[in-house]
Amino acid sequence: MCEHIYIHIQIIQLSLPISFSMAAETASPLPSNPFPSQPTKITSIKTLAESTGLTSIPATHTFPPDLHGQVTSVPEGSIPVIDYSLLISGTPGQRSKIVHELGRACQDWGFFMVINHGVPQKLLSSILDGCKGFFDLAEEEKQEFKGNHVLDPIRSGTSFNVSVEKAFYWRDFLKVFVHPVFYSPTKPAGLSEISLQYSQRVREIARGLLTGISESLGLEGSYIEKAMDLERGKQIFIANLYPTCPRPELAMGMPPHSDHGLLTLLIQNGIGGLQIQHKGKWVNVGTHSNSFLVNTGDHLEILSNGRYKSVLHRAMVNSKGTRISIAMAHGPSLDSVVSPAPELLVSSEGDEPAAYIGMKYKDYLELQQSNKLDGKSCLDRVRISAV
Repeated sequence: MCEHIYIHIQIIQLSLPISFSMAAETASPLPSNPFPSQPTKITSIKTLAESTGLTSIPATHTFPPDLHGQVTSVPEGSIPVIDYSLLISGTPGQRSKIVHELGRACQDWGFFMVINHGVPQKLLSSILDGCKGFFDLAEEEKQEFKGNHVLDPIRSGTSFNVSVEKAFYWRDFLKVFVHPVFYSPTKPAGLSEISLQYSQRVREIARGLLTGISESLGLEGSYIEKAMDLERGKQIFIANLYPTCPRPELAMGMPPHSDHGLLTLLIQNGIGGLQIQHKGKWVNVGTHSNSFLVNTGDHLEILSNGRYKSVLHRAMVNSKGTRISIAMAHGPSLDSVVSPAPELLVSSEGDEPAAYIGMKYKDYLELQQSNKLDGKSCLDRVRISAV
């Protein structure tokens, strides 16, 4: 059987002087064997996907085909592209143009591509390989890193939240807090060192982007950093594995959802599957070497009082290869109460009402991660309905 794997890694931003800690936790298996013809207990989708002679998928992992919806293609070059080098070292004119383009991308798409970011291709390849190595561990070894609570620093498992889901996603995951305190699985060898290096580099890029986004909103460049307490911001590393699927039209890697936090930065292994919603239609996002795909999160939408929107996105699977992607999501400190920036609620044209109530980031994170993923249902809980 062809051994391709889709890994997706997500990180949520926080910053403090890094202290080191290793933790061995564990992963949540499926509640029971979902494929009766296979006598072995299924603890991961990878195990199921590698079953000899697999030609169908269990009912527990089947979704109605119409849920996939119609997917449209956009002309090459339609997705906004941000040249990071011009943002941090361009001329004043070049930087002003990039800041404007950042604002337009956050407003019109909630999504953009970052090029010329300075992270070596060797490092990008190494972190992808390291995550593949984790998912290639024996099931017993991966079970050593299973957590039980959404705020456990290391969690490995399958689907999203099997305790509340009626149908499971074609996905295995590893979630690790890497900032302000750095954690890492102790296996495989070398993953800890490379994930530390990678998370530090990506965190620098995220903070540079957030400086530009602050300015695009008409705020001081350091506004988001200070208001969201990014020196203690929560950075979460999430690796997702979407193995080859014999019936991809009936399965789903991840459902439509928006991310908590401010920004999520993502790389892929060359196999597509990411789709974003733009103007009510699903759009395929191709694979682009040596670039980051960036989407805005719920807390940027809240902070901007809806000027910038978090983007709905989902992960699809295929029958030709396993997809690996790494996403880094960046969010406030856990005790930050996120509400619309007061400076954005006052203008020469009159005061603007707040569109969202404030909520502590820790509470929001627990709320989303403890329930089923369902579009923007978590964001809707803090949205103030117009009377």
